[in-house]
Amino acid sequence: MAIQTRIRYGIGVLLKHTLNPLTRKIAHSSFGPFSVIQHVGWRSGKHYETPIIAAHLDKDFVIELTYGPEVDWYKNVLAAEGCTLIWHGKSYVIDKLEPLDAKTGRDAFPLPAQLILFLLQRRHFVKMRVATVRT
Repeated sequence: MAIQTRIRYGIGVLLKHTLNPLTRKIAHSSFGPFSVIQHVGWRSGKHYETPIIAAHLDKDFVIELTYGPEVDWYKNVLAAEGCTLIWHGKSYVIDKLEPLDAKTGRDAFPLPAQLILFLLQRRHFVKMRVATVRT
């Protein structure tokens, strides 16, 4: 395994067991920048919660795929053709995902976040269409 791959894997494990539990807790509240994607593993059938940062766009949402489109949670959501997004304490049933170009994706976020996303050269964005809202 290449050194870069091992470092990336190590960071992923560290985040999974330290930062992710904290961000999930914050996302279930009605404040803070974090959201949670609730999804089911397409092979295991196991339920998962993955913290993300989402921007509200009209009645839908835009997310930035920090680790690219090859991450397991995103593959699970695509396979299931939907998920539930917890944003500011409310649940949104998502029934469609549409890839967005980098500029359109960045523009959905507030100005400070746009600048950070640009400087970090983020390029994987997805629009999540809301089917229903649960409170």
